[in-house]
Amino acid sequence: MKESGEMYLESIYVLCDKKKTVRSIDVAEHMNFSKPSVSRAVGLLKKDGYINVDKDGYISLTELGREKSKSIFERHTVLTKMLLSLGVDEETADEDACRMEHVISEKTFDAMKNYLAQNE
Repeated sequence: MKESGEMYLESIYVLCDKKKTVRSIDVAEHMNFSKPSVSRAVGLLKKDGYINVDKDGYISLTELGREKSKSIFERHTVLTKMLLSLGVDEETADEDACRMEHVISEKTFDAMKNYLAQNE
């Protein structure tokens, strides 16, 4: 999955956690993206089996989508915490974690996660 798809999936995950119902317009507003961009991404995520969209346009995560988005969100959260622990300001830590979460190796991520767990 490409970085942009992961970003959309993570946003849907966050929105599903906050709201009872999620539609493309909610994703567009959350990400500050255009409706056509979100519509295209939603179509791709649906085609790839990560989400379902019902006849009224409501989006839900499939089991595959929930697992993938939960993993992406965990990466973001752990990376943000790690950067904050190093003294990076919150806004920069969040922005950098967003970029890093898509490229960090599983081995390095696990090491960071273990380090944080031991030092909390």
